[in-house]
Amino acid sequence: MQDLALLPSDLFAGKTVFVTGGGSGINLGIARGFATLGASVGICGRTLDKLEKAKAELEEIGAAVSISVADVRDYDALEAALARTEAECSSIDCLVCGAAGNFLAPAEALSPNGFKAVVDIDLLGSFNAARAGFEQLRQTRGNIIFISAGQAFVPYYAQAHVGAAKAGIDNLMQNLALEWGRYGIRSNSIAPGPIDGTEGMKRLAPGNVKDRIADAVPLRRLGSVEDIAGAAVFLASPLASFVTGTRLVVDGGQNLPGSGLYGKMIQDAMGGSLTADRS
Repeated sequence: MQDLALLPSDLFAGKTVFVTGGGSGINLGIARGFATLGASVGICGRTLDKLEKAKAELEEIGAAVSISVADVRDYDALEAALARTEAECSSIDCLVCGAAGNFLAPAEALSPNGFKAVVDIDLLGSFNAARAGFEQLRQTRGNIIFISAGQAFVPYYAQAHVGAAKAGIDNLMQNLALEWGRYGIRSNSIAPGPIDGTEGMKRLAPGNVKDRIADAVPLRRLGSVEDIAGAAVFLASPLASFVTGTRLVVDGGQNLPGSGLYGKMIQDAMGGSLTADRS
Protein backbone atom coordinates (compact mmCIF):
# COMPACT_ATOMS: atom_id res chain seq x y z
CA MET A 1 0.00 0.00 0.00
CA GLN A 2 2.92 2.32 -0.74
CA ASP A 3 0.80 4.75 -2.78
CA LEU A 4 -1.73 5.10 0.04
CA ALA A 5 1.10 6.39 2.23
CA LEU A 6 0.58 9.67 0.37
CA LEU A 7 -2.74 10.04 2.20
CA PRO A 8 -3.26 10.82 5.91
CA SER A 9 -3.02 7.59 7.90
CA ASP A 10 -6.11 8.62 9.88
CA LEU A 11 -8.21 9.58 6.84
CA PHE A 12 -10.92 7.06 7.81
CA ALA A 13 -10.37 7.00 11.57
CA GLY A 14 -13.71 6.50 13.31
CA LYS A 15 -15.28 5.21 10.09
CA THR A 16 -16.46 1.70 9.26
CA VAL A 17 -16.36 0.05 5.85
CA PHE A 18 -18.23 -3.14 4.93
CA VAL A 19 -16.99 -5.23 1.99
CA THR A 20 -18.90 -8.15 0.47
CA GLY A 21 -16.69 -10.92 -0.82
CA GLY A 22 -13.96 -9.39 1.34
CA GLY A 23 -12.06 -12.57 2.10
CA SER A 24 -9.76 -12.49 -0.92
CA GLY A 25 -8.70 -10.83 -4.15
CA ILE A 26 -9.66 -7.31 -5.15
CA ASN A 27 -12.16 -7.02 -2.31
CA LEU A 28 -9.62 -7.93 0.36
CA GLY A 29 -7.24 -5.45 -1.25
CA ILE A 30 -9.90 -2.74 -0.92
CA ALA A 31 -10.50 -3.68 2.73
CA ARG A 32 -6.75 -3.53 3.30
CA GLY A 33 -6.61 -0.06 1.77
CA PHE A 34 -9.29 1.28 4.10
CA ALA A 35 -7.69 -0.44 7.11
CA THR A 36 -4.35 1.17 6.25
CA LEU A 37 -6.04 4.57 6.46
CA GLY A 38 -7.63 3.98 9.86
CA ALA A 39 -11.02 2.43 9.11
CA SER A 40 -12.71 -0.37 10.98
CA VAL A 41 -13.69 -3.10 8.54
CA GLY A 42 -16.54 -5.58 8.23
CA ILE A 43 -16.21 -8.34 5.65
CA CYS A 44 -18.46 -11.17 4.58
CA GLY A 45 -18.02 -14.16 2.35
CA ARG A 46 -18.99 -17.81 2.00
CA THR A 47 -15.81 -19.40 3.39
CA LEU A 48 -14.95 -19.02 7.07
CA ASP A 49 -11.31 -20.02 6.59
CA LYS A 50 -10.73 -17.20 4.10
CA LEU A 51 -12.48 -14.71 6.34
CA GLU A 52 -10.40 -15.70 9.37
CA LYS A 53 -7.15 -15.33 7.40
CA ALA A 54 -8.30 -11.95 6.07
CA LYS A 55 -9.24 -10.85 9.59
CA ALA A 56 -5.77 -11.71 10.90
CA GLU A 57 -4.19 -9.75 8.04
CA LEU A 58 -6.36 -6.69 8.64
CA GLU A 59 -5.89 -6.79 12.40
CA GLU A 60 -2.14 -6.87 11.86
CA ILE A 61 -2.52 -3.49 10.15
CA GLY A 62 -4.30 -2.28 13.28
CA ALA A 63 -7.95 -2.35 12.18
CA ALA A 64 -10.94 -3.49 14.21
CA VAL A 65 -12.48 -6.26 12.10
CA SER A 66 -15.87 -7.97 12.05
CA ILE A 67 -16.34 -11.10 9.93
CA SER A 68 -19.54 -12.89 8.95
CA VAL A 69 -20.19 -15.95 6.85
CA ALA A 70 -22.88 -14.75 4.44
CA ASP A 71 -23.88 -15.43 0.85
CA VAL A 72 -24.94 -12.17 -0.82
CA ARG A 73 -27.85 -14.01 -2.42
CA ASP A 74 -29.29 -14.48 1.08
CA TYR A 75 -30.75 -11.14 2.17
CA ASP A 76 -31.34 -12.23 5.76
CA ALA A 77 -27.71 -13.36 6.10
CA LEU A 78 -26.52 -9.99 4.80
CA GLU A 79 -28.77 -8.13 7.23
CA ALA A 80 -27.29 -10.16 10.06
CA ALA A 81 -23.74 -9.51 8.86
CA LEU A 82 -24.32 -5.78 8.70
CA ALA A 83 -25.96 -5.76 12.12
CA ARG A 84 -22.98 -7.62 13.54
CA THR A 85 -20.57 -5.13 12.00
CA GLU A 86 -22.56 -2.26 13.48
CA ALA A 87 -22.49 -3.89 16.91
CA GLU A 88 -18.77 -4.76 16.81
CA CYS A 89 -17.55 -1.61 15.06
CA SER A 90 -20.08 1.13 14.25
CA SER A 91 -22.68 2.02 11.63
CA ILE A 92 -21.12 1.70 8.20
CA ASP A 93 -19.88 4.79 6.38
CA CYS A 94 -18.98 2.96 3.17
CA LEU A 95 -20.40 -0.19 1.60
CA VAL A 96 -18.35 -1.98 -1.06
CA CYS A 97 -20.44 -4.41 -3.12
CA GLY A 98 -17.70 -6.64 -4.47
CA ALA A 99 -18.91 -10.25 -4.33
CA ALA A 100 -18.91 -11.68 -7.84
CA GLY A 101 -18.84 -14.85 -9.90
CA ASN A 102 -17.33 -15.45 -13.31
CA PHE A 103 -16.27 -18.17 -15.72
CA LEU A 104 -15.70 -18.46 -19.45
CA ALA A 105 -18.68 -19.82 -21.37
CA PRO A 106 -19.77 -19.16 -24.95
CA ALA A 107 -23.44 -18.24 -24.96
CA GLU A 108 -24.51 -21.38 -26.81
CA ALA A 109 -22.90 -23.51 -24.09
CA LEU A 110 -24.06 -21.37 -21.17
CA SER A 111 -26.80 -23.02 -19.11
CA PRO A 112 -29.71 -21.01 -17.74
CA ASN A 113 -28.53 -21.94 -14.24
CA GLY A 114 -25.02 -20.68 -15.02
CA PHE A 115 -26.40 -17.37 -16.31
CA LYS A 116 -28.69 -17.05 -13.30
CA ALA A 117 -25.91 -17.83 -10.82
CA VAL A 118 -23.76 -14.92 -12.02
CA VAL A 119 -26.68 -12.48 -12.18
CA ASP A 120 -27.80 -13.55 -8.71
CA ILE A 121 -24.35 -13.17 -7.13
CA ASP A 122 -23.35 -9.96 -8.90
CA LEU A 123 -26.55 -8.00 -9.47
CA LEU A 124 -29.01 -9.37 -6.92
CA GLY A 125 -26.20 -9.59 -4.37
CA SER A 126 -25.33 -5.94 -4.93
CA PHE A 127 -28.94 -4.87 -4.49
CA ASN A 128 -29.29 -7.03 -1.38
CA ALA A 129 -26.21 -5.44 0.19
CA ALA A 130 -27.29 -1.91 -0.69
CA ARG A 131 -30.82 -2.45 0.59
CA ALA A 132 -29.64 -4.15 3.78
CA GLY A 133 -27.14 -1.37 4.40
CA PHE A 134 -29.48 1.51 3.64
CA GLU A 135 -30.49 2.43 7.18
CA GLN A 136 -26.91 2.54 8.42
CA LEU A 137 -25.80 4.53 5.38
CA ARG A 138 -28.65 6.98 5.90
CA GLN A 139 -27.49 7.52 9.48
CA THR A 140 -23.91 8.21 8.43
CA ARG A 141 -24.69 9.89 5.07
CA GLY A 142 -22.35 7.28 3.70
CA ASN A 143 -21.52 5.99 0.26
CA ILE A 144 -21.72 2.82 -1.83
CA ILE A 145 -19.05 1.53 -4.18
CA PHE A 146 -20.07 -1.18 -6.64
CA ILE A 147 -17.46 -3.31 -8.40
CA SER A 148 -18.38 -3.34 -12.07
CA ALA A 149 -16.28 -4.43 -15.07
CA GLY A 150 -15.46 -3.55 -18.66
CA GLN A 151 -17.99 -6.19 -19.71
CA ALA A 152 -20.69 -3.73 -18.60
CA PHE A 153 -20.00 -1.46 -21.55
CA VAL A 154 -17.97 -3.55 -24.03
CA PRO A 155 -19.16 -6.96 -25.30
CA TYR A 156 -16.67 -9.78 -24.62
CA TYR A 157 -16.50 -13.32 -25.96
CA ALA A 158 -17.76 -15.94 -23.51
CA GLN A 159 -18.95 -13.24 -21.08
CA ALA A 160 -22.63 -12.67 -21.93
CA HIS A 161 -23.66 -13.58 -18.38
CA VAL A 162 -21.12 -11.24 -16.79
CA GLY A 163 -21.88 -8.38 -19.17
CA ALA A 164 -25.58 -8.55 -18.36
CA ALA A 165 -24.90 -8.65 -14.61
CA LYS A 166 -22.35 -5.83 -14.58
CA ALA A 167 -24.42 -3.59 -16.86
CA GLY A 168 -27.25 -4.10 -14.39
CA ILE A 169 -24.96 -3.13 -11.52
CA ASP A 170 -23.99 0.14 -13.22
CA ASN A 171 -27.64 0.95 -13.88
CA LEU A 172 -28.52 0.11 -10.28
CA MET A 173 -25.67 2.34 -9.11
CA GLN A 174 -27.04 5.29 -11.07
CA ASN A 175 -30.60 4.72 -9.90
CA LEU A 176 -29.48 4.66 -6.27
CA ALA A 177 -27.41 7.80 -6.83
CA LEU A 178 -30.56 9.45 -8.14
CA GLU A 179 -32.92 8.19 -5.45
CA TRP A 180 -30.73 8.15 -2.37
CA GLY A 181 -28.89 11.41 -2.94
CA ARG A 182 -31.58 13.13 -0.85
CA TYR A 183 -30.33 11.11 2.12
CA GLY A 184 -26.75 12.20 1.50
CA ILE A 185 -25.82 8.75 0.19
CA ARG A 186 -23.43 8.74 -2.75
CA SER A 187 -23.32 5.78 -5.16
CA ASN A 188 -20.50 5.04 -7.62
CA SER A 189 -18.87 2.07 -9.30
CA ILE A 190 -15.34 0.98 -10.19
CA ALA A 191 -14.64 -1.02 -13.35
CA PRO A 192 -11.30 -2.78 -12.86
CA GLY A 193 -9.23 -3.98 -15.77
CA PRO A 194 -7.03 -7.09 -15.67
CA ILE A 195 -5.75 -7.34 -12.09
CA ASP A 196 -2.75 -9.56 -11.48
CA GLY A 197 -2.79 -12.24 -8.80
CA THR A 198 -6.57 -12.57 -8.60
CA GLU A 199 -8.92 -15.49 -9.10
CA GLY A 200 -10.50 -13.61 -11.98
CA MET A 201 -7.25 -13.51 -13.92
CA LYS A 202 -6.74 -17.23 -13.35
CA ARG A 203 -10.18 -17.95 -14.79
CA LEU A 204 -10.25 -15.41 -17.59
CA ALA A 205 -6.65 -15.61 -18.77
CA PRO A 206 -5.81 -19.28 -19.31
CA GLY A 207 -2.44 -20.38 -20.66
CA ASN A 208 -0.19 -17.56 -21.78
CA VAL A 209 -3.08 -15.12 -22.20
CA LYS A 210 -2.07 -13.12 -19.09
CA ASP A 211 1.26 -12.01 -20.57
CA ARG A 212 -0.36 -11.20 -23.91
CA ILE A 213 -3.01 -9.09 -22.16
CA ALA A 214 -0.34 -7.11 -20.32
CA ASP A 215 1.34 -6.33 -23.64
CA ALA A 216 -1.98 -5.21 -25.12
CA VAL A 217 -2.94 -2.84 -22.29
CA PRO A 218 -2.03 0.74 -23.34
CA LEU A 219 -0.10 1.26 -20.06
CA ARG A 220 1.75 -2.01 -20.80
CA ARG A 221 1.10 -3.71 -17.48
CA LEU A 222 -1.51 -5.57 -15.51
CA GLY A 223 -3.24 -3.75 -12.68
CA SER A 224 -2.77 -4.51 -9.00
CA VAL A 225 -5.26 -4.75 -6.16
CA GLU A 226 -3.62 -1.58 -4.82
CA ASP A 227 -4.74 0.25 -7.97
CA ILE A 228 -8.35 -0.62 -7.19
CA ALA A 229 -7.97 0.11 -3.49
CA GLY A 230 -6.69 3.57 -4.36
CA ALA A 231 -9.74 4.26 -6.50
CA ALA A 232 -12.05 3.02 -3.74
CA VAL A 233 -10.55 5.15 -0.98
CA PHE A 234 -10.73 8.18 -3.29
CA LEU A 235 -14.43 7.63 -4.00
CA ALA A 236 -15.15 7.19 -0.27
CA SER A 237 -13.09 10.20 0.77
CA PRO A 238 -14.02 13.87 1.13
CA LEU A 239 -12.16 14.47 -2.14
CA ALA A 240 -15.14 12.86 -3.91
CA SER A 241 -17.88 14.45 -1.81
CA PHE A 242 -19.65 15.78 -4.93
CA VAL A 243 -19.12 12.64 -7.03
CA THR A 244 -22.12 10.34 -7.41
CA GLY A 245 -23.63 8.26 -10.21
CA THR A 246 -20.20 7.79 -11.77
CA ARG A 247 -18.38 4.74 -13.11
CA LEU A 248 -14.63 5.04 -12.57
CA VAL A 249 -12.75 2.85 -15.06
CA VAL A 250 -9.42 1.62 -13.69
CA ASP A 251 -8.13 -0.57 -16.51
CA GLY A 252 -4.92 0.97 -17.84
CA GLY A 253 -6.85 1.77 -21.03
CA GLN A 254 -7.61 -1.90 -21.74
CA ASN A 255 -11.10 -1.29 -23.09
CA LEU A 256 -10.24 1.65 -25.33
CA PRO A 257 -9.63 -0.51 -28.43
CA GLY A 258 -12.54 -2.86 -27.65
CA SER A 259 -12.47 -6.55 -26.80
CA GLY A 260 -11.52 -8.07 -30.15
CA LEU A 261 -7.92 -8.85 -29.26
CA TYR A 262 -8.88 -10.39 -25.93
CA GLY A 263 -11.54 -12.48 -27.66
CA LYS A 264 -8.97 -13.80 -30.14
CA MET A 265 -6.62 -14.68 -27.28
CA ILE A 266 -9.39 -16.59 -25.51
CA GLN A 267 -10.39 -18.42 -28.68
CA ASP A 268 -6.77 -19.45 -29.20
CA ALA A 269 -6.41 -20.56 -25.58
CA MET A 270 -9.61 -22.62 -25.75
CA GLY A 271 -8.62 -24.29 -28.99
CA GLY A 272 -10.91 -22.23 -31.18
CA SER A 273 -14.04 -23.47 -29.40
CA LEU A 274 -15.59 -19.99 -29.55
CA THR A 275 -15.49 -19.74 -33.33
CA ALA A 276 -18.78 -19.80 -35.20
CA ASP A 277 -20.23 -23.16 -36.26
CA ARG A 278 -20.52 -22.95 -40.04
CA SER A 279 -21.46 -26.58 -40.62
